[in-house]
Amino acid sequence: MEKKEERLELTRAEEEIMQILWNIKKGFVKNIVEKFPDPKPAYNTVSTIVRILENKGFVDHAAYGKTHEYFPLVQKDEYRKQNLNTLLNNYFGGSFRQLASFFIKHEKMDIRELEEVLRLMKKEQDKKS
Repeated sequence: MEKKEERLELTRAEEEIMQILWNIKKGFVKNIVEKFPDPKPAYNTVSTIVRILENKGFVDHAAYGKTHEYFPLVQKDEYRKQNLNTLLNNYFGGSFRQLASFFIKHEKMDIRELEEVLRLMKKEQDKKS
């Protein structure tokens, strides 16, 4: 199967596996299965999802005979940024102001939390300057 250049959104199951791979850095399917809480998914299910992730361009592998050790090609921060941009564009018209307003209204964000967010944003902005 040919790998796709364009990265797609992950399903919930794919994202769970990516979270594990981001944490362990690399591993065999059995290592991934071991990191799931009980009841653990079937080995074959995890193996299938890992191959889907590989086809989507999120994961690659090193072959050791018939076994494969998988590792992420997409870094967690890269995926996080992509998802946030998608969320911002699809639900908030690309406006961070609308996103912040949503959290203030619906998540009961208080003024101290908002000030902390602003402080962190200023710190990141200063790093870029």
